[in-house]
Amino acid sequence: MAQAREGAGKSLRAMTVAGWHTRGVGFSSSLFKIMKTIITSPNAPAALGPYSQAVRVGNTIYLSGSLGLVPSTGNFIGDDVESQTKQAMVNIGEVLKAAGCTYDNIVKSTVLLADINDFQKMNEVYKTFFTKDFPARSAFQVANLPKAARVEIEVIAHVE
Repeated sequence: MAQAREGAGKSLRAMTVAGWHTRGVGFSSSLFKIMKTIITSPNAPAALGPYSQAVRVGNTIYLSGSLGLVPSTGNFIGDDVESQTKQAMVNIGEVLKAAGCTYDNIVKSTVLLADINDFQKMNEVYKTFFTKDFPARSAFQVANLPKAARVEIEVIAHVE
């Protein structure tokens, strides 16, 4: 079952999808319902593949990886890790806003770098987006990123 709704005066598209899942232990099983809301912001780049910008399940919001792409052009803001980190975080902020939260709601982030030697440069930009406690984080060097990006950032946020 799926329902689409438009926010009053907002350019937010949310889709709620209900699915039934079973979980069993031995011969007994329980049935529980999972509701997920698809979160989309026109102020962030469209997904490059078959995935959503973000999905909310309960009080948790899962954002897909974000690149340093300018939403209006789909091109990178620059070739360096600093500008791409800043734009990726701005894009994340737009999706968080569409979900009704801010950077302060982020509880976990994962940073993928094309070159681990860019770690400090990325950190200098990344930290400017948080006003209080930093979220938990992992960072990795990867062989390749979409569109030959220098950095990709994925976050998980919690809302009440």
